[in-house]
Amino acid sequence: DCAWETDFVWRLPDGIKSGIYAAKLLSDDGGEDYVPFFVLPKRGKTQAPVAFLASTATYLAYANSHDHYEDPVAERCHGLTALSASDLFLMQRRDFGLSTYDHHRDGSGSCWSSRLRPILNMRPKRALWSLNADFHITDWLEGVGQDYDVIDDETLHQEGLSLLERYPCIVTGTHPEYCSTAMLKAIAAYTDRGGRFMYLGGNGFYWRVAFHETLPGAMEMRRGEAGTRMWTSDPGETGLATTGEPSGMWRHSGYAPQRLVGVGFISEGFDSGSYYQRLPDSHDPRAAFIFDGVPEEIIGDFGAFGGAAALELDIIDHKVGTPPHALHLAKSEGHSNVYIEAQAEIAANHPGMDGIESPLIRADLVFFETRNGGAVFSTGSIGWAGSLAHNGYDNNVSRITANVVRRFIAPAPFPSPGKSQ
Repeated sequence: DCAWETDFVWRLPDGIKSGIYAAKLLSDDGGEDYVPFFVLPKRGKTQAPVAFLASTATYLAYANSHDHYEDPVAERCHGLTALSASDLFLMQRRDFGLSTYDHHRDGSGSCWSSRLRPILNMRPKRALWSLNADFHITDWLEGVGQDYDVIDDETLHQEGLSLLERYPCIVTGTHPEYCSTAMLKAIAAYTDRGGRFMYLGGNGFYWRVAFHETLPGAMEMRRGEAGTRMWTSDPGETGLATTGEPSGMWRHSGYAPQRLVGVGFISEGFDSGSYYQRLPDSHDPRAAFIFDGVPEEIIGDFGAFGGAAALELDIIDHKVGTPPHALHLAKSEGHSNVYIEAQAEIAANHPGMDGIESPLIRADLVFFETRNGGAVFSTGSIGWAGSLAHNGYDNNVSRITANVVRRFIAPAPFPSPGKSQ
């Protein structure tokens, strides 16, 4: 906790709509800034059939990150770095704290983050990443007139299944990369008990974190010894001091993302996006509601990132948990050689690992039913949300997403896995 003194207090009006808001700050010299905050519905209440799950654990992991200009390979992966005013400020003021992507001055990795400080990169009008990329989803929900509540990771960690089970449909952000044990258990229980879960991103449910039980707002994360990471935990430093659990990748704790949402991380690239090509499973009667009004075989060849399959990509993998009955609806193609197979997916480096040569470099669109009438829909790409608003929300990415939301909030249960419609 930075322990700053309180400058002002704003009491929420009765009946305020759940959502993401910001306090607008103005300086005497004409500068402005926006401090975002999340308004959840009153505890135990709902205002809408859909809940947007804000990825606040991921926001904390990246909070005040210096990585994109201090990492020696950053420009090889991301292109020429453009520094913002907040970047220049954070270079000089490391007392504002580090992200879990940064190093301390002695070279060790930073394993703690906190929301009780100014977080300068978790602001509107910053780079299209994390919170700002998630605005593509909340903007779309507003644009198509879909009522929704906002909930968040830290509250999910505290309240568990009771927070989720009030909603027929939960929608994730674009990059729910960081997840505590309590969060993962709650989501798994939600889908197992008939909830409908829409994973509208990529590289989700990848790292295991812990929230401090007596210091609200503090989160611990240790990188372990594998995975796509900016630093590696030293020997004896892979356990979470908060809980005693192993940290690192969820996959190495026996729960790969494929078990939860059908897909898991395979590659990242920040030069260009691509499109999805529909597969035979997309014409299966079980998927008819998804592609209602979508005659095109090419999906998402447009958007903020050049295509709906962009930035970070996930694929199915039955060996580590993709359900055998999952429908492989579409896959992307045409990625560049900037995209490389993730380290966790290979035993040894070899030629042919990039987006031009490797068939693994793709995003997979997946749907499957769960027990008790539930279902999961996963896009396998951070870039999916960046295509939602194209052409005034009138496009096949928007239509598919709307079709899924409409069916997921409908009361009719999905058939149990293995049973016909």
